[in-house]
Parts: sequence; structure tokens; C-alpha cells
Amino acid sequence: MNSVRKRARLQRDGCLMKRWIVFLCAILFSVQTISAESRQQSEQKTGQSANHVFESGEKLTYNISWSNIFQAGTSVMEISDERTRDNRAAYRVVSTTQSSPLITAFFPVLDIVQSVFDAHDLSSLSYDLNESHGRKKRRRSMVFDPANKTVREAVNGREEIFSVPGRVQDALSSLYYLRAQKVFSSDRPIVIAVHESGKNWSVEVQTLGREKIRTSLGEFDTIKVKTYPKYEGVFQNKGEIFIWLTDDARKIPVRMKSTITIGSIVATLTNIHAGKGQP
Repeated sequence: MNSVRKRARLQRDGCLMKRWIVFLCAILFSVQTISAESRQQSEQKTGQSANHVFESGEKLTYNISWSNIFQAGTSVMEISDERTRDNRAAYRVVSTTQSSPLITAFFPVLDIVQSVFDAHDLSSLSYDLNESHGRKKRRRSMVFDPANKTVREAVNGREEIFSVPGRVQDALSSLYYLRAQKVFSSDRPIVIAVHESGKNWSVEVQTLGREKIRTSLGEFDTIKVKTYPKYEGVFQNKGEIFIWLTDDARKIPVRMKSTITIGSIVATLTNIHAGKGQP
């Protein structure tokens, strides 16, 4: 019985960290440097999109494991074209994370996250989380008002309104915002802004260098980065988060790793379905 409880507790820790990985590695993907902001202002004036790397139909599949020892689950992220109520061009990303059959027997997990973000400046417009961890269910949604720099956030039906920075990201849209960036330099930390769970986070992203990563899909040249989350000026000790992005125009996350109390949670790319027009 003790071994069963220990395993269940470990899986709960792992499942929670899966969600934290999605959040933090997505946070690190919301790059906002001064040069990027200037580029966005120019793009808004010309109507040109900030996105040059991903397209509707792209689907990325990941294997999530505990310390690379056993599979904890899978995660799939898929992007499609969207139109807002006022007929603005946008993207919708759906991320689905579920536990493996082994873990499901002890502690079933199913998280479905959806983000809609502007197709031009890639800022978040809405976010929806439908979370099921064992018997615990939770629904959280956010609707952003860029003009007034506010977000209406509802958790299990209870609403609050928060002030947010301009061009703020949610935890998922920021992933795609990062991929639209062009400069990753070890001597130039990236500071980003994201709203998550009623808080405005400021996250410093450091480029650690270039590495070759081998997966079941083959060998990739990658850019390795690390996140340093801050809330109200205080660094948060949430474990180290490392991300390896393909060192090419598409900046696809190949591997994501987060340390936890016991071991680490690792998400590794296992399948790429290219979007329309992509090679």
C-alpha cells in the first residue's frame, strides 16, 4: 500500500509539473526585447504579421517522462486559423496533455488548454484551461482587452478583472511568440511579460548556447535556453526549466526539462506534422 501511495504521489507531482512545464516553457516563449517591440510597432503600422515561422495545421507531439526512466504521458499542440468577433485574423492553439495508461490507473490526468492570439502582433486574446487531475476538476478562462490593458479571468465561474501590460501573453500563446523571434544571444537576456493565475509575471530568459540533441526523430541542432521567473521583482524558486529549440527559422521546441523534488520531468518531441506551406 505504501508503494502504491508513493507512486501515486510521485505521479501527482509529475502531472502538476507537466502543467508547470507548459506554463514556464510557454512563458519563456513570450520574448519581449526593446528591438522586438520596435519591430512589432512597425509591423502593426504596415499590417505585416510578426509570424514568419509557423502556419495553420502544424501539430507537435511530445512524450513526457519522469527522469527519462518511464513514460508519464503525452502532449499534443496543434494550431489553426481563427477569426475574432470583429473579424480580425487570429490563431487558435489547442494543447492536450494526458497521462499514460500506467499512470492513469493510479491518477488519471487530462488537461486541455486553448489559446487564441492576434495573427499580427501575436498578443493573447483569450485563454481557456479545462483541467482534470484524478477526481479534481477545474475550469479557468481569460478574455483579454488590449485597448484597456485588462483581462477578465474566471475560475470555476468566479470572475475577477486584472490590469495587464501591453501585448501581454498567456502561458500558451507565448510559446508561439518565442518562435517568431530571430535573435538568441548569450549576452542579451530576454525579458518577457505573461499573465497567469491572476499574476503578471516577468521572466528572464538566458541563452546558454548551442547543442546537438538526438531523439527518435533524428539529430537536431538546437538553441538551449533557461528561464528565471519573477513575480513583483522576486525570483521564484519553481525549479530549473531548460528548453532546446531547433536552431533554424521554425524554432520548434525539441526538448523541455524541469527539475522537481525527486528527479525531473522531460518532454521530448516525437512527431512533427507540418502546417500548410511548411516543408
